[in-house]
This record gives sequence, structure tokens and C-alpha cells, in this order.
Amino acid sequence: MELPLTPLEFARRTRKLYPEREAVVDGELRLTYEQFFTRCDRWSAALQALGVKQGERVAYIAPNTHAQLESFYAVPQTGAILVPVNYRLTADDFVYLINHSGSKIVCAHSDYLDAIDGIRSQLPTVEAFVALEGAEQDSQEGRQGWLDYENLLTEAPADFNRPDIRETDLLTINYTSGTTSKPKGVMITHRNAYINVVGTLIHHAMSLSDRYLWTLPMFHANGWTFVWTVTAAGAAHICLRKVEPVGIFEKIKQESVSMLCAAPTVLISIANGPEELRREAHRGVRVLTAGAPPAAATIERVEGELGWVITQAYGLTETSPFITICEPRPEHEGLAGAERSAIKACQGVELLTSGELRVVDEGGREVPHDGQTIGEIVARGNVIMKGYYKDAEATAEAMRDGWFHTGDAAVVHRSGYTEIRDRIKDVIISGGENISSVEVEGVLLRHPAVQEVAIVGLPHERWGEAPQAFVVLKAGATATEAELREFARANLAHFKAPQGVTFVSELPKTATGKVQKYVLRGKPAISKQ
Repeated sequence: MELPLTPLEFARRTRKLYPEREAVVDGELRLTYEQFFTRCDRWSAALQALGVKQGERVAYIAPNTHAQLESFYAVPQTGAILVPVNYRLTADDFVYLINHSGSKIVCAHSDYLDAIDGIRSQLPTVEAFVALEGAEQDSQEGRQGWLDYENLLTEAPADFNRPDIRETDLLTINYTSGTTSKPKGVMITHRNAYINVVGTLIHHAMSLSDRYLWTLPMFHANGWTFVWTVTAAGAAHICLRKVEPVGIFEKIKQESVSMLCAAPTVLISIANGPEELRREAHRGVRVLTAGAPPAAATIERVEGELGWVITQAYGLTETSPFITICEPRPEHEGLAGAERSAIKACQGVELLTSGELRVVDEGGREVPHDGQTIGEIVARGNVIMKGYYKDAEATAEAMRDGWFHTGDAAVVHRSGYTEIRDRIKDVIISGGENISSVEVEGVLLRHPAVQEVAIVGLPHERWGEAPQAFVVLKAGATATEAELREFARANLAHFKAPQGVTFVSELPKTATGKVQKYVLRGKPAISKQ
């Protein structure tokens, strides 16, 4: 008899083999895998007692806590669909996402109870509100209108009705950032997630001895499926509720962390953390980075100063998420640090399990593998989403001609390594020449005074548009516009150098850490020079 491909199968195996191994650390709380899965089973029973049926949606708004991690097992094993909501959004965003998904239950961390209380009247599909923490903080009677997660879980039986689950059933609905339009609900199936976990473990192996630090939000593409990947390996989940450099370094030391995932913005904050903590950092930590193309300078600094090992993967929420990984080759080991980091800044090659990836021109023809010709990344395979929830038009637009169109502009090197040059919409066309903002950003990040930089095309009287740099300087560092422009001209073709530099205290970002370049484009236009 065939078994469906579902990440719940990883839970079954780990519970059977490693019941007494440490599964979760969340502050003072420590759970073995048997204790963790017993809690998940009890919450599944509690959800069914609240009337949740197979195919219905349950929304969660919480940071990286044990309760949030439990949701990725307790909700799906009832046949219901988990909706992990980005907790950094506004109350109005919560209204849209909860209503669009038609969620029947809302589970929220204590930090978000007030926000939900303010929008209750706008949530007609919600039948129960559950406080993951903080339900009893206001009075002895408890917070009005909220059920207490721990009480419900403790009172529930350890048995629940296990429905038949097909691998094509929806596992989660994950909403995109929605920077230029309303967020879209990405439908991820049990099969999608299972395949991504297996591919991740093939290319970025974990073992029983690993201890994984949750620096990446669990809501973000299901924590890049590490909510299940760590469990599949029988490793330990180390929860981190607030992501900032001091806390990261301290938790790594306290819990002997061996691995973490981080978007480039988090890598930058780590690389610029307190000098004393960087100097005493636990070495050998393995880091998987994705979410945006990291600069080679950032990779070189983290590996050189901290002794960590960085691997880059690439994908989107719509691809479960990984479709490429920068697979190391023996010949890379003999390269100098800067040269090796430049290779590591590439997005790499297809995962064994992800399916087929191509870079194509506007006519759908594969571009030459010359490292120069830019095309769009398209993909097909077992990790591609089922579609956008309640949005057939957007689904048809993204998944046309048998391929998922990513909107990412890239080149392919002779080695077969794919390298992203920009989002298609962010490629700067100046005087008829294509300019990659990622390339220019990578050069400026090598300047010793620059902490972060974003390059956007702004209107130019002569060239149509020209690159403008928005720069965040390191604390205590100084640099002038002329200095940075000359630095860029010395390391780039002159037409690629920024025509202007604007110094800012911070860059506008989405709640998942991606720079909002459309906000920067609203700045004043560049004058003719």
C-alpha cells in the first residue's frame, strides 16, 4: 500500500526512533520529541472539539515559539489547513489575510491580542480566538473573548480522529509580501513540502547532533520547511523569539547551536554585531541563506571573521521554497576568499528533487550559458505550488506554458550555475544598456564604510533612467557621495556607477526583510549631469 508524501511522515518516524531526544528549547521550556508530539496530538483533539473539520483553515499570528512550531503538526494532521500569518503586518493586513483565507480559528501570541481585539467585528468567519500566551494576564477571570491555549491543550485527550490525507491536499496557505498589490495566498500541498524537505537534506545534510537556531521566522514559507526538516533529522529546535545580533550570539553559545537560516539582511546585522561577540563567536556554524541575493562581501566577512560556513539557496514561497542551491565543488576549495565568495553568491544549480529550472528570453528560448545574457528564471516540478488561493487569474499568469515564471532576472554561467541579476522589474535600462542593481550593490558593499545599500533606477534627463544609490553607513563610519561614486567607477564599467548617492538611516523593507525598492523610487529624480 502506498503512503502519501507528507511531512507528517517525518514526525511519525522521529517519534518512533527518538522519543527521548531533546526536540524543542523555548526559553526555560525543554521538550523531548515524545512530549512535543503528545502536545501536538492534544491540540489536534482540541481543534476538533472546537469544530475544525478537514479542509478548514486555522490562522496563527506568533513569533518563533514552541506553540507556533506545534501548529505545523497539530493543524495538518487533522486535515485542516494552516495559515501562518506574518506577525509584522498591521491590523488591517490581519483583517484581509484572515478573511481571504476564511480562517475558522485565530491563534495569537500575547503581543497581538490587542490588535486582534480591535478588529474582531471585521472577522465574520472566525468562530474562536485562542491566546497562545497571555490569556490570563489581565485579571483572574482571564482576558475576555479569548480561549487559553495551554488550558485547552491540557484538558484535551491525546487521541483525535485522524482523517485520510492525500499528498495533493493543501498543507498551508502562505501569503506573499504584497509590496505592490494585495498579498496572494500560495497553496502548498503535503507533497510540495515533503519534496522540499528531502531535497534540503540531500544538499544540506543535518544529523541527530545538530541544534538548529530559529532566526528565520516560521511564518516565512513555513520557515523554508525547516519546521519539518529539523524534525526529520531528529535534531533540536532552538526557538528565538526576537532576532537581533546580541541574542543570536548568546543563544548560539548557550545552546551549542550548529546551524541556522538567515536572509541577507540578518547576515548583515550579524556581520556588524558587537565586536566582542563576533570575536568570541562559536565557530563552525552552518548557515543557509536565501530570500535575496547576498553580496559576496557579506559572505566573505561572515566566513572570514566568524569561521561560519555559508551556503546559498534560491526559491520563492511559490516553490516551497527551494529550487536551486549553490552546491560546493572540490575545485572551489583552492580559491582565494574573495573568489570563492563570488561563487557562493551565485544561486547555483537545481536541487535533485526540485525539478527543472531554465533561464529564458522573452521568446521562451534558453539563454546562452555565457554569464552575460539575462533572461527570466522559470521552473517546473514537484515543489511548484498548487496555485494562488481564490485567484485563478494570478495563477494563470504565473503558471503559463507549463512553467512557473518567477519574475527574477538571471544569467547562467558556463558551469551551469545560475546567478540572479535582479527582479525583471528592477533591471535598470540606462542609455540602452542593462544595469544589474545587484551587481552595483555588491561592489559598494565592499567599501569599508557601507553597511547596507540599495540601487534603483530613477528618471534621468539624458539617459532615460540611471542608477541611484541609497546607502546606510556603518556606525561611526563616514563617507562622501563623491568618494562612493569614485569607488564604484573604479570597480565597474563607468555607465553602471551610481549617478547619485543618498545617505539614509535605514532602508525600507518588507516584513520578511526584502528592500522595498518601489518606495525608494518615490524619491526625487536625478538631474542631468
